[in-house]
Amino acid sequence: MKFTYYGHSCFSVEIKEKNILFDPFITYNELAKDIDVDAIKADYILVTHGHSDHIADCVSIAQRTGALVVSSFEVCEWLKKQGVEKTHPMNTGGKKQFDFGTVKCVVAQHSSAMPDVSYGANPLGFVVMSEEGDFYNAGDTALTMDMQLIPKWAKLKFAILPIGDNFTMDAQDAIWASDMIECNDIVGVHYDTFGYIKIDHQKAQDDFKAAGKTLLLPKIGETIEI
Repeated sequence: MKFTYYGHSCFSVEIKEKNILFDPFITYNELAKDIDVDAIKADYILVTHGHSDHIADCVSIAQRTGALVVSSFEVCEWLKKQGVEKTHPMNTGGKKQFDFGTVKCVVAQHSSAMPDVSYGANPLGFVVMSEEGDFYNAGDTALTMDMQLIPKWAKLKFAILPIGDNFTMDAQDAIWASDMIECNDIVGVHYDTFGYIKIDHQKAQDDFKAAGKTLLLPKIGETIEI
């Protein structure tokens, strides 16, 4: 699978020649100023929750590309009011087969409100299961015992976990999370974008290595095979 990082918690994964974009937040991210948001491809957009640092570019990208947006029912209803025509509502515990694979919605312990502060429903994590491999995008979350359920549904090739602390897990909690989800190859997200969540990259990677795990921190705009 090809994984492209666009900064903060925004990335895309290419599966079966489909581009699945997660939590689009680029235009308002100073660290992603060199990314041309209008060049980003998307067949699907998966949104974990309604906070602006996960949805700010969703409407414009969805309208330009015609992508199907998958998120909670309430987020989808909000997006439709903003002019997004193609949405698929889901909720915690549900799963749906798409042409690239199956998406299962799982618990994320966080908060959620839309950019206009309207109700954003419960945040989600996504487990994606495909012929090219399974992966887990935790979204914004605290460490939670619910993560122990993930291996019952999928054998993960890799996982995307927040590591910035303050609003989400830190690197140490992400190490414990990787134990629960039985996955040693982790892509770190949700760090450095704001002053509250700046991290020591080397220490985080060293801590993962000491635990027998790999923490990948791709550069913004970088594409890696994973």
